Amino acid sequence: MKPLFCLLPFLFVIASKENCHRSKKETATYKGRLEIKGNCMNYTIKVLAGNIDTSLIDGKWTDEMTGKSYVNVFALGSRCTFPATIQQGDEFLFKIDTAKVQNCAVCLAYYPTPAKRLSIKVIDK
Repeated sequence: MKPLFCLLPFLFVIASKENCHRSKKETATYKGRLEIKGNCMNYTIKVLAGNIDTSLIDGKWTDEMTGKSYVNVFALGSRCTFPATIQQGDEFLFKIDTAKVQNCAVCLAYYPTPAKRLSIKVIDK
């Protein structure tokens, strides 16, 4: 029974270390730019800086309306909370925000966006 008591603190430290790494990853800050401000919040954002997981974004994507190609982009998933003050071409800092479910009214007009979609939270500079 005594070896079990010695083992429990060790397991707790290992579990805590994993959670520590996870929260650091979740709080990473990235720099982005609003590349396309399409109608009905069909926005395309480019990652400019930060060590983002490349499986979360499109490495290369072409806007079928203009024929222009973009690298390291994603479609905006957090339409309800994205600041209206950010205009096409503006740069901003953001964090990935997977904790919130967003339910707000958005029109259904189409404008092409990358296949990968991320919910983000814009950070004040």
